Order: sequence, then C-alpha cells, then structure tokens
Amino acid sequence: MRPVGAALVALVRLLVGAHSRWVGTPPVCAQCIFFANHTSHIDTLAIWAALSAPLRARSRPVAARDYWDRDPVRRYLAVQVLHALLIERHRDARQSDPLLVMSEALEHGQSLILFPEGTRGAGPLPAAFRGGLYHLAMRFPEVLLVPVYLENLHRALPKGTWIPIPLICTVRFGMPLERLPAEQKESFLERARAAVVALA
Repeated sequence: MRPVGAALVALVRLLVGAHSRWVGTPPVCAQCIFFANHTSHIDTLAIWAALSAPLRARSRPVAARDYWDRDPVRRYLAVQVLHALLIERHRDARQSDPLLVMSEALEHGQSLILFPEGTRGAGPLPAAFRGGLYHLAMRFPEVLLVPVYLENLHRALPKGTWIPIPLICTVRFGMPLERLPAEQKESFLERARAAVVALA
C-alpha cells in the first residue's frame, strides 16, 4: 500500500477506531459488494480502513462526485488513494448510467463499497435502499453481497459537522446475502436493508 494510504488507514483508526468485526461468518477473501448504512463523510474511509489489506487493494468505493471532486485534496484522496468510482448523483439524460461504471469494475474482478440509500442519513439505521444494489446483484450472481453496519459513526462525525469526535466505532460485516429465485426488486431491497439493520 502506498505511504499515503497507510497513513490514512492509521489516521482513521486513531480518530474513530474503525475496528472490523465479522458476525456469523469468517472474513471473506472473494469478490464482494459491500453495502452499508450511510451517516457520515467518514463512512467510506472507515470501511476501507477496516478491510484486510488484500481486500482493500481490490475494493473500490462508490462515492459522490459533487463531494469528493470539490477540491484538489479530496480529489487526490478519492482518485489516487481510495481508487473510488466517482458517481454523479444529479445527472441528466446526457450523462452516463452510474451502473455501467460499477459494472465495469465488477467485470474486472474488483469489489465495490457502496451505500444503497444514496445519501447520508441522520440516525443510526438506514433509510430505504435504492434499486442500484438489486440490479448489480442480478447482473453479477457470483459476487458476494456483504452487509455492513457502521456503529457510532453517526455520532463521531454527524451530518453537518467537519471535525470527528473521538469515539470507538465498529465496522460490522455480516453473512453474505442469499439471492432468492425470481425475487422482486422491492423484496430484495427490504431483505438487504434488514441484513444491515440486524447487525446494529
């Protein structure tokens, strides 16, 4: 790992802990889509720091371009250190489908870190999930779907604040979500959200 990445992992662990805990399953080494609740700007960094070095090396966070591309420092961290996929949250018909970018990453054997709510929430539990996770799960049935719950990050760096409060935060990884034959999108998304909530 590059020195900047190693320093970033150390800083995140110093500030919020970002201790990883695998619940009901041993740590996985396969290609995954990690999907989590989203309450803080530090969520992406916490999951990235909590992964083992081999998983971290091939995992690409899915991040909002309007936040991470706002200035040179954030752009450098997102693109050069995290190797994030920067997605337009507010797009018009001329802009590309963000699922195509994520699909290309999965086709190349990379894992994804994403937040199916699509935006940050204010409380400890996630809001309803949007449909992107479902479509990726159907397109790539061999990729593991790993729920993740970020504990305490809504308190360590809540929405609207910029300086982290030093709290011990845990990143809980759950058992991979099973795909059910002929399951409809709404049912799948409810199960996916429930898998994250169950880790709370």
